[in-house]
Amino acid sequence: MDALGGLRVIDLSQGIGGALVTQLLADYGAEVVRIESPAGDLLRNQPGYYFWRRGLKSVDLDLSQERDREAVRALASEADILLETFRPGVAERLGIGYDGLAEANPGLLYTSITGFGRTGPYTKLKGYEGLVMAKMGGMGHSGGLAGRSAPAFPTAPFASFGAAHTALQGILAALYVRERTGRGQRIDASLVQGLTAYDPWEWFLRLVADRYSDAFKSAPPISKSGVPNQSFAFRLLVCLTRDGQWLQFSQTSPHLFRDFMQALGLDWMWEDPEWSSAPEFESEQKRERFWEQMLEAAHRKTLTEWQACFEEYPNVWAEVYRTTRELLDHPQMRHNGHVIEVEDPRVGTTTQLAPMVRMSGTPGRVRAPAPEPGQHTAEVLAALDAGRLRPSSPGDQPLPRQPLEGITILEFGLYYAAPYGTAILADLGARVIKIEPKTGEPMRHIMPFPDAGAVKSLQGKESVVVDLTRPEGREIVDKIAAKSDLVMMSYRAGVAEKHGVDYATLRKVNPNLIYLNAPGYGVDGPCGRKPAFAPTIGAGSGMGALQAGSAIPHGVDLSIDEIKKASLRLGLAAQSPGNADGFAALGVGTALLLGLVARERTGAAQEMLTSMLCTTAYALSEDCIEFEGRAPRPMPDPELYGLSALWRLYETKQGWIFLATPREREWQALCQALEPFAGLASDPRFASAESRRENDEALAGMLADVFRNRTAVEWEADLVAAEIGCVEVAEGSIPRATLEDAVTREAGFLAEVEHPSFGRHRRLAPLVALSLTPGEAKPACLFGEHTESVMLELGYSEAAIDELEADAVVVRVK
Repeated sequence: MDALGGLRVIDLSQGIGGALVTQLLADYGAEVVRIESPAGDLLRNQPGYYFWRRGLKSVDLDLSQERDREAVRALASEADILLETFRPGVAERLGIGYDGLAEANPGLLYTSITGFGRTGPYTKLKGYEGLVMAKMGGMGHSGGLAGRSAPAFPTAPFASFGAAHTALQGILAALYVRERTGRGQRIDASLVQGLTAYDPWEWFLRLVADRYSDAFKSAPPISKSGVPNQSFAFRLLVCLTRDGQWLQFSQTSPHLFRDFMQALGLDWMWEDPEWSSAPEFESEQKRERFWEQMLEAAHRKTLTEWQACFEEYPNVWAEVYRTTRELLDHPQMRHNGHVIEVEDPRVGTTTQLAPMVRMSGTPGRVRAPAPEPGQHTAEVLAALDAGRLRPSSPGDQPLPRQPLEGITILEFGLYYAAPYGTAILADLGARVIKIEPKTGEPMRHIMPFPDAGAVKSLQGKESVVVDLTRPEGREIVDKIAAKSDLVMMSYRAGVAEKHGVDYATLRKVNPNLIYLNAPGYGVDGPCGRKPAFAPTIGAGSGMGALQAGSAIPHGVDLSIDEIKKASLRLGLAAQSPGNADGFAALGVGTALLLGLVARERTGAAQEMLTSMLCTTAYALSEDCIEFEGRAPRPMPDPELYGLSALWRLYETKQGWIFLATPREREWQALCQALEPFAGLASDPRFASAESRRENDEALAGMLADVFRNRTAVEWEADLVAAEIGCVEVAEGSIPRATLEDAVTREAGFLAEVEHPSFGRHRRLAPLVALSLTPGEAKPACLFGEHTESVMLELGYSEAAIDELEADAVVVRVK
């Protein structure tokens, strides 16, 4: 039984974002027909192709020819889902836009992934990952990766992964609506909106600083002299072991940090008046000395000794900074069944990632290896000629106001990695009831300004504060579960069972419950009980080492100054400009919707599993495949300017640009545009794509000289007009660009809400737009704000609530 069996998808997309969408749809049973143009698939020459395109059918069609465009229209007339990644207006010019196709097939879910949205000032820009990252602050945000104040190139595809999952969430939510109403609709996602999913609180701190400029000042995380300004850096310590291994700790909670200090042998500080406030210090000099003492203490142990320490102190945990190619051998990945073997007729046995969501009732599976170009053209077109048109199937229910109207999600989760996933679904109309501990969601206290760290992950939710250790508290939860559709559980292994809120227990209360386990590592296994946070998963997945590049020093004889500098770069690389928390949250939203659609289509209520580690592996999937003779992935230069001369940062007369010209026609356009400055077209070193690769350093040097002649603003204006991918690099950070750039305002990516204590403020609009059933932005909840209203709804009297509150079973805001 397949969650998406019987569905047909027409894939007109290019790039990793579209590939991740159609791969997931195929893994869970949809028939995906990929339309390949004569220019070919940009991903076909990359090792990840055998992973990204598995299970798809390939059909050769030339969209410059009317006959082939008519074939696409005919395919779309019998399809359930169409995915395209054209710039705004291109599909309409080709005669395959939404309006025309929806008229012929009213049930079609027409999905667009653009770079910058379908409206706004940047619609003419090409939607490449690098251009979005540059224009929206991602490269300015990443300057510290290269140890400089200027922008740097981040290697992980943050925007594309975010866009893929917001598109998937739109598709699955719209599919849920169509199952009930028979109505299709348009779904719009963008790389810009996908990129905004990763920042948990910096955007809100900017709003606080703007509103209370005299009372609240936000400081950069690192001082000008290279010392952490915030205690968070000490809780997230990056250190070097005595035998030369880089480790990433994540001891964010007070009890985790106390155990860490004991493991370091520094717990004596709590009794020393000079250090008793650790890790909080006002003086930069004292912060630096404290940091050095932590690094020196950590350096006294080898990796093996630290691993023994982790057994002695279960709340202390660090990941080694492994490479992305080592991720498939992570013991928890193997234990969870997240790694499989797939036979491919071209490269033999491949080791790659299993379907992203482990589902007990409708499991995903790989149905076929990636296709050859045009392998299924005759088969698909012959079936089309036979007139296999899909009859329309109008449902008998009216359209809901929002796609998830009437759906209730019960949340057991802390921090950002899983809880933001349910906040995304709250924006699509789901009712999310968050069970908060009496100490509160830790994100409420993680920043100096109250609740600032938690606003984004609490948006649209209802807060019910219940003591799960008490039978009366569990009774309240059981009553909520009985009325819920989905449960999201992200606690460490064993915690759900301890409190009686595991799948087996809650299923007895509600057999129709869909239950998603969304921990850092797993529900059992070698790391299941270990604390998992964005930096540790960033290190353990290989993202940190990938983004930091080859300039990070290794060895046993590094000085304390070398260790300090490298630790700052590694720590930033493991969680910036995106992070494993964001990857995981996006995956949680998709997994919950996949489970909901599976129940609607098959009747299967089931237990599911995603993990921070596996979802991050999907984001890094270019390296998460192995086979004999596999070529290495392209890597950035040591200074992190880019992947090649034609996918690279360049400094100009004023400011920086990012150049993205991966196709031959773009190279030809660049040669013509730069003819007054350099004879690129006549230079034999650059005559072919192969010769350009062989002479990449020389080409980069020549282009660097050319681009210094004019300003970034001038280069962007002229090269964009010539159909060349080039943008001025935005200064600052992603949150700054999100709140201040014209694209977010004019493209409709921002909304305003009324927070119960902060008042009216800007926030992100829903990350995906559905034309007939749009989402709605809502404010965050206060601690215990909904305890009383939910309990009254469950049948508790005011007197009973008073008694439970007096007995410390519940907490409410009156």
